[in-house]
Amino acid sequence: MIRVELPHHLRTLAELSGAVMLEVEEPVTLRRILDALEVRYPVLRGTIRDHDTLERRAFLRFFACEEDLSHESVDDLLPEAVRTGKEPLLVIGAIAGGS
Repeated sequence: MIRVELPHHLRTLAELSGAVMLEVEEPVTLRRILDALEVRYPVLRGTIRDHDTLERRAFLRFFACEEDLSHESVDDLLPEAVRTGKEPLLVIGAIAGGS
């Protein structure tokens, strides 16, 4: 089982109180996790990825095992700790602003 931690606003939208546990077939990639997440929670379609291009939304980042995976290919194999459920995939809302 893959554990996915979502930011508060997406958990609220999907009516979740904690992490999402997903069954994802091998190879475990970011694309497969996001596909499974959107199938299970259709309300999240278009919130993490653009509806048409499926590109990551600008103010969301993906982290796993203390690494920023946001600019990696969505088809790259995720770290073993994520694939085995030892570590979560974190979807983090980025903060932007000025002084």
